[in-house]
Amino acid sequence: MRQRIFLISVFVTWVSLICLGQKPQGFFLDGWKAKTITSPSYTDVAQTTNSVTVSITVDFKDTLTKISPYLFGDNANLWTGPMSDNKTLMTNIANRHPGVLRGPGGSTSDVFFWNALLNTTVIDSIPSTLPGSTATDWMWYGRRPKGWDGWTMDPDSFYQVLGHIDATGMITVNYGYARYGTSRYPVRKAAHLAAEWVRYDKGRSRFWEIGNEVFGSWEAGYKINTATNLDGQPQYVTGSLYGQHAAVFIDSMKAAAAKIGVDIKIGVVMAEASSTSSSWNRQVAAAVGDKADFYSVHSYYTNYNENSTADVILASPTKTGTYKDYVWQQADLAGKSHLPIALTEYNIFAIGSKQQVSHINGMHAVLVIGEAMKQGLGAACRWDLANGWSNGDDHGMFSAGDESSIAKYAPRPAFYHMYYLQRFTGDVLLKSYQVGGSGVTIIPTAFKSGQVGAAIINTASYDKTVRLNIKNFGFGNRYYTYTLTGTAGETFSRKVYVNGTGNSLVAGGPDNYETLNAYSSNIGDEIRITLPARSSTFVLIENGTKELVVNDNITDVNETGDEDNIIIYPNPADEEFNIINIPSCIKAIEIRDLTGRTLYHDQAGKFDQNITIESRLTPGIYFVTLYGGSKPITRKLVVR
Repeated sequence: MRQRIFLISVFVTWVSLICLGQKPQGFFLDGWKAKTITSPSYTDVAQTTNSVTVSITVDFKDTLTKISPYLFGDNANLWTGPMSDNKTLMTNIANRHPGVLRGPGGSTSDVFFWNALLNTTVIDSIPSTLPGSTATDWMWYGRRPKGWDGWTMDPDSFYQVLGHIDATGMITVNYGYARYGTSRYPVRKAAHLAAEWVRYDKGRSRFWEIGNEVFGSWEAGYKINTATNLDGQPQYVTGSLYGQHAAVFIDSMKAAAAKIGVDIKIGVVMAEASSTSSSWNRQVAAAVGDKADFYSVHSYYTNYNENSTADVILASPTKTGTYKDYVWQQADLAGKSHLPIALTEYNIFAIGSKQQVSHINGMHAVLVIGEAMKQGLGAACRWDLANGWSNGDDHGMFSAGDESSIAKYAPRPAFYHMYYLQRFTGDVLLKSYQVGGSGVTIIPTAFKSGQVGAAIINTASYDKTVRLNIKNFGFGNRYYTYTLTGTAGETFSRKVYVNGTGNSLVAGGPDNYETLNAYSSNIGDEIRITLPARSSTFVLIENGTKELVVNDNITDVNETGDEDNIIIYPNPADEEFNIINIPSCIKAIEIRDLTGRTLYHDQAGKFDQNITIESRLTPGIYFVTLYGGSKPITRKLVVR
């Protein structure tokens, strides 16, 4: 009888959690559905006895928000082939349940004529070249002859992908044509082209955007030749002008949707930060904030073309909330309401060390989606499904087929991170707090079926052990974990291991990821999990009738107060140097240069009080960091 009463109380609690007021995600929550999950097959393992460095407490009855199903989205693009005929790829994408797929592909959208047939259609009223270019073949034809020119993803190919993966589309229409078009009424003509696409789409895409990054100098339509423009537009686009044009698009596209009986939502382009354009957002909001349905922003998080370190990359997702705050602040200044925010492109700009194809970038994706949940974003679409190897500076989640020894469309590490994240994310986000050192982030969620699912990310370069407490929750018998790590000793590992299982190739992860056993332990008087250095761990906790006491005690922190006694000598050093008075809590030592590149890493787990290191470093300035206490300890080292 007690079991039955508990299950009823869980259902009542879950119902009370979803009866929430107006949320910032707005209509993006219309697609929300309750989620259930069954326990995975497992390999029984003993719970770790390592000392606890971080204590996390989740409150099962304190729900922050429903979770939008569109936060796990992707971007397609036009140059990676039809894709839909690759069954393995379609299965992999479908397994991720992305919810939304954006097309036709970034900046190409503003030169894309979706219904024009290559070598047959004469596109009406366009210049021979665009400002700043001498190319005469700059336009992209949406339809191409099959066979010899089947390397592109045309609209029908895109729709076939949507059908295979059970997702809605998000289409970015060609705004640039409203600017560089040479007809008497280029805005009307471009809006009509967009409306025709809405009619052809027939409701397969619920979300639409007007242009891509149109405030940027890299975008077609940002600058026009005023000598060929017939409706008096200025040379450079402004937020006010774009907003006025967007209003025309919205009227035309919504009318087309109404005629075929579908409901679409249309977004307009906003800048994510004031450094991009100080007045753009305010002007756009003032001109079209009453007509648009949502605001769209993009972010590549790290500095452009920077050889960013792992620490820089993994710290950057916290910017997500500032994007929403900035857009809404500018809307306030324009006297307009807070429309939902969609992060329709995101990734990292980091280059030079294969960061974009690495396990670290997979962790970054998990952290971004977690922040998007916490900040109440309506949608998030990662850029992109496949792109081009470029010696590892490749945003693609799947190989494009030009990577040595790797098959076309083979999954990269980010795929595995996002697969397990979606699989073990429930339908509502729970509140949590933690005690202990920095470097651990949790994304705790609840399922309608009563379990708690969580992603726990350790961004530190050394292992941590967490105690996971859950308030107001009845525990069942077991908990389950999948832990994703990179290759030991490689900061930007191109491989990912799931519970220690990888593949035999130079990159990617296990082919049998769908059927891999979880690790599972019995729930005794606590849940204690060791998080390897720079890893993502996905946890499922069974529900039942067992009550556990919340325990926030930390048993392994640097409480000696002796960090000031740590000495490096000789300093300046030649071939070797010594570190003395190392506290007992230290578990890892790293040496980085001024660019942040890691040149030495020792994760012994426990060090002698005094050690000698053969530096083999070129002359210069370096930083020696000791990890394991409540905070990293860093000393400067000079090598001569």
